[in-house]
Formats: sequence, C-alpha cells, structure tokens
Amino acid sequence: MTLPPLPSDFATLQWTAGHLALLSAGPIPSPRAFGPCDVRRVANDLDVWDAWPLASMDGIPVRWRGGELWFALAAPAFDDPEDRHGAARIHHFHRIDGRFVHLGATFPEGLTPGSREWSGSALYEDGLVTLYFTAAGERGEEWQTFHQRIFASTTRLADGDGPAFTGWSEPVEQVIPANIVYMSRHDGTGELGEIKAFRDPAPWRGAQGEDYLLFTGSSARHLGVHNGVIGCSRRGTNDPEGGMFEKLPPLVDASGVNNELERPHIVAHEGRLYLFWSTQAKVFAPGISAPTGLYGAVADRIEGPWRLLNGHGLVFANPEAEPFQAYSWWVLPDLSVTSFVDYWGIDDVEAERKPAGRAHFGGTFAPFLHLRLEGESATLTDG
Repeated sequence: MTLPPLPSDFATLQWTAGHLALLSAGPIPSPRAFGPCDVRRVANDLDVWDAWPLASMDGIPVRWRGGELWFALAAPAFDDPEDRHGAARIHHFHRIDGRFVHLGATFPEGLTPGSREWSGSALYEDGLVTLYFTAAGERGEEWQTFHQRIFASTTRLADGDGPAFTGWSEPVEQVIPANIVYMSRHDGTGELGEIKAFRDPAPWRGAQGEDYLLFTGSSARHLGVHNGVIGCSRRGTNDPEGGMFEKLPPLVDASGVNNELERPHIVAHEGRLYLFWSTQAKVFAPGISAPTGLYGAVADRIEGPWRLLNGHGLVFANPEAEPFQAYSWWVLPDLSVTSFVDYWGIDDVEAERKPAGRAHFGGTFAPFLHLRLEGESATLTDG
C-alpha cells in the first residue's frame, strides 16, 4: 500500500543510533542519589507517579489557595508496585510550603471511558480547567486491554474552601489515530515497555495563536518493536474522523531506536522552544546503550527543524548506581524539573532489572531539580 505524503510544513527530527553513540564520548550527567530524607510519601496506602501542574498555556503553574494545584496518577499500594498501572486513576494534590497534600481522586467514578486513566496535562484559562488525559482500555472490560484514547474534560475551579472543582463535563475525544501516521492498535505484547502508544497529551499554543496537542505515539509508517514517535496535532475542523485536532507529522521519530518517548512537552525559553521527553534504557533497540533519563530537542518554532540537545538528546540520566531512581520528568518554565521516586537505594551499577517488591519503591513525588538552557546545550544546575 502506498502511504499518502505527510504535510510539508513540519520537519520531523529523526533520532538515530548515531546520535546516541555520542554518549560514549563523555561522562553521563546525573543528579545525586536519593537518601531517606528525599522520599516523603503522600500516604502510606497510596502510590503516586507521573505528575503535572494545573498551568497556564505557557506552562506556568497557577496559584491556588496559597500554593499550586497538581495532578498525578495514583493507585493503592499493592504488594507488587508494578500492579499500579492496571489500577491507575488521576488524583489531585495541593502543593503548598514545599509539600504535596492529597485531595482525592479527580474524576467521579464511571465518568471516564477507560478501565483506567493514564497521564495527561491540565490547562487553566478564563476560570476554566481543561484536563487532557489518556483513557486506557474500555470501561467495564472483563480483561484489561491497552487501547489508548486521548480525551479532555472541563470544569470550573472552585474558590474558597471545599472541593477544588465544581463538576466535570462529559469527556470528549480529541484526536483519533487512523493507522496512517500513528498506530491505532496499541496492545503489543501487553508487557510494560512493549505496549504501543497513543497517550500523554500536552497542549501548546503557537506564535499565531494556533493550538497544538502533543502526545506519545507509535509510527504506523515504520512498523516494528521500536517505532516510538512524539506525535503532534493541530486544532481544526477538517479531520474526517471527527477528532478536534488534525494529525500532523511527528516532531521526533525514533523508529529503529526506541519504543516509547513518553510525556512530551514544550517549554519556551529565551526565544526558543525546548521539547522534552522521558524514556527508559530498556526500551532502546538492541545494540544501543543509552540510559533512563530526560531527553530533549530545541527549535525556533514548533514546525522545526528540531535539533537534539547536547548533540545526542540526553539532558541527564539517573545516577549510575541508581538506574531506576526516578522517572517521568516534567520541566516547568522556570526550568525546575519534577518527577517521581521509582526504585531507589539499590546502589548497584550492574542492576538491569527493577527489584521485586516494595522494599525499594518510592511511589511519591521526587525532589525538584533545576536546568540551565543555553542554545542547544542543557545542563543540570544542581544535583
């Protein structure tokens, strides 16, 4: 089958093994290893991961009740922390005085169309909260599937004391894959790291006021085990499948290199756009040695051309002896970086698998880091 040409006004960055080979030329930047004082659980019976703030369109967290309002995935603290993905729901938190206070599940039971809720982002404009999120599986399914759809729901942010929200609208699907640019089947093997992707929506507003939605996707044009892309769509009315956003070419294509470019988002800094994503060592193709870490690219405009930060894309990785310490990094406009504590205190440079059980699992918000961005260079300013 001959695939139709992609729109020509977007330049896709091809992330290659040659780029990542540059990592061997120097030391891998990383923050310090966590200690016990860095791992502060929100609640003993709740695991938390993949966080994002309620923010303005430029990504700045909104001030709310003396602090900020944040969202994250959460689930009961199972004996096996990896079981949390099958029970994930979005919860919200009050970030105040340097701590996160749990406020509860965000959506009413049964409102969202999946069997669980995966990551997204939250936009605040004109008093209205729009929560973009991933619906995974199907509501009421007997056996969990991995079909992923991107939805949005809106509410008003409540003033004063009491619940944060006034009631959520019926979720509306935002963009629908047609298996031409982005894969529409996502099951893969069902194993973490091998599931195909259509998730992690994050909005961005262009210089002319046009609205975009970024997402983690899988290429329908380069089928294989490793065909991860950072997808892009633009709000419009011409999508024949009825989505609110029209699909565009990927911003980054890692086909042949990596399966999951997770939680992509854009930060504007000193006249440039910086695109960030997270990925894990285990989802790189065989023969490619690259760590779990925060990666990124820079461009003058969303259409590109995009250039990998530091030549290879890596901004920083977990410490060598703590390869699973943190994950799911999210960069804010002040260049602070949030993440969650994954498996910490291992102290093993040879570790290739996460340890079983809860002994080393954090399941909570990680200490914030800070970046310095200078053109095509990105570095940590603290550890």
